[in-house]
Amino acid sequence: MSVDRKTRHVSIVMLLLTFSLFFSERTIQAKLTERPPYERIYQEIGYKEIDVALGEAETHFDHKITLPLRVPPVAFTHQFARFSDLDGAMNDSFEITMISDQSSENHYKIVIRPLAEKLIFKDESIVGTYQLLDQSEAHYIRLEGFDLLVFEKDIWQYKLMVDKRISDIVTPQVLVEIANSIGYPVEQ
Repeated sequence: MSVDRKTRHVSIVMLLLTFSLFFSERTIQAKLTERPPYERIYQEIGYKEIDVALGEAETHFDHKITLPLRVPPVAFTHQFARFSDLDGAMNDSFEITMISDQSSENHYKIVIRPLAEKLIFKDESIVGTYQLLDQSEAHYIRLEGFDLLVFEKDIWQYKLMVDKRISDIVTPQVLVEIANSIGYPVEQ
């Protein structure tokens, strides 16, 4: 092989190596900066399909959990649930989370726990009290980041939680309508 051919051969090999390294580096960089999908993030922390988690909770508590028929009037792209069976009965709960990967403020949660282990809120955190259709009371509470409607039905304490950033859309009245949809037949 002549020197010119060797030089050209080495140049082609070097060019191919450079392209290979460039595209490999871009692929690695893209993998490092790529956010994992919501599904994987939530699954890693115990969330799953609502029906599966609901079945686990009902089996654990040996009691049916009735869910609201309504949801807030905002768009959600994902909905997950999990049953938490932590040390002792005090922290056992069922939770549904609805989120949007398009609008981070579209975040809504339902947390349900047995009345025997209900959370007690200080009176000063309650900013409103509403009467539900079954004549029970629901308390509207403002916390850092979330607004809550807390009420009791059957043997459960329900917390309907909405991101504060959409509280002008998901008002206390909307949360009361959602609460009132628990256990009532759908009108046709």
